[in-house]
Amino acid sequence: MLGLLLEEQGYKTEIKSGMNDLTLYEGIKKDQVDVYVEYTGTAYSQLLKLPPPLETWNPDVVHEDVVSGLSKEGITVLCRLGGFRDDYTIAVRKGWADENNVSTIEDLVPYAGDMVFGSDLVFHEREDGLPRVREVYGITFKDVKPMSPTLVYEAIANKQVDAIPPYTTDSRVDLYRLRTLEDTKAALPPYESMIVMRDGLAGNENVTAALLVLENRIDTETMRSLNAEFDIDKRDARTIARDYLVREGLISG
Repeated sequence: MLGLLLEEQGYKTEIKSGMNDLTLYEGIKKDQVDVYVEYTGTAYSQLLKLPPPLETWNPDVVHEDVVSGLSKEGITVLCRLGGFRDDYTIAVRKGWADENNVSTIEDLVPYAGDMVFGSDLVFHEREDGLPRVREVYGITFKDVKPMSPTLVYEAIANKQVDAIPPYTTDSRVDLYRLRTLEDTKAALPPYESMIVMRDGLAGNENVTAALLVLENRIDTETMRSLNAEFDIDKRDARTIARDYLVREGLISG
């Protein structure tokens, strides 16, 4: 989307894919990358190495700390993309959640002792993952089974596990009919999406104006739907992005 918006204003763009967050972070500091989308939680803990809060995660405080930390590295946070957050969450089968009236992590606590938790390869060990959920909610599962992230969905569908930690924008949440549970005590860090760019480019008003049309526009449900077009329908990413921007009236058809 960022590339298409800039092209609409006459800029030539090169989109480099397949790079992890640390590579992008180092690239933007070295002027090898101009702009990309980062998550506040990733920038906070993985890039800036800031300590987790003593009590709960406040999205606004995390954002402020990230803006301040990145500015010291010559990186501007242009804007947040709105309600689009790619948080870790806890999910259970929707039918089971409906039967037992479970909609929050706190609701899950009385049942957890009889449940198997299917983790990806890191969530069960990360200090801001399952250990943090245990600490805040006092929740204990009967067993925890780490596995490849691609297998956790099949495992919960086949009732080999009872709960898993998907990302909130993962299209498979809907595909596998899962209920994501509300984190009412803010145990898990916020991963709000934001556009970051090198300071030298942030001074270009034409560039920033072209990208600011996305500010506060994309919510989590919309992003999950767009992801489904890519993951499930196998549509081309650029085509999905173009169709969305045209529908929103942000670029010409």
